[in-house]
Amino acid sequence: MKNPLLIATLLTVALPVARAGGIESLMDNYRNAGTSGFSAARGKAFWMQSHTIDGEQRACSSCHTSDPASPGKHAKTGKTIEPMTIAANPARFTNSAKVEKWFRRNCKWTLGRECTSQEKGDVLTWLAGQQE
Repeated sequence: MKNPLLIATLLTVALPVARAGGIESLMDNYRNAGTSGFSAARGKAFWMQSHTIDGEQRACSSCHTSDPASPGKHAKTGKTIEPMTIAANPARFTNSAKVEKWFRRNCKWTLGRECTSQEKGDVLTWLAGQQE
């Protein structure tokens, strides 16, 4: 059955629920890991903070830019990275396994270690609050 109005209505209702469910599930996991509450201000500061790894200065913003609503570019490969905010990229943070995979990879590259649940929750709190 092809009913564009029905499909559009379902997507309008389902996408916000999926987005909220995806990010809320992640946040619940981080809360259960013993965090002390999340802060958008700490998340933004973490995003911008530079770290020296293998003689290079690295930050989340090195690849993702200081404006997470804009596309970024991987520092080594040059590959385009879709915007990080939910407002700019509705599919962002809907797949918990994918989010954890990229946190693991990117934190190890940027920090030389995995991010803590506190750091991930703070960053997601900041990103979720960003509007286009």
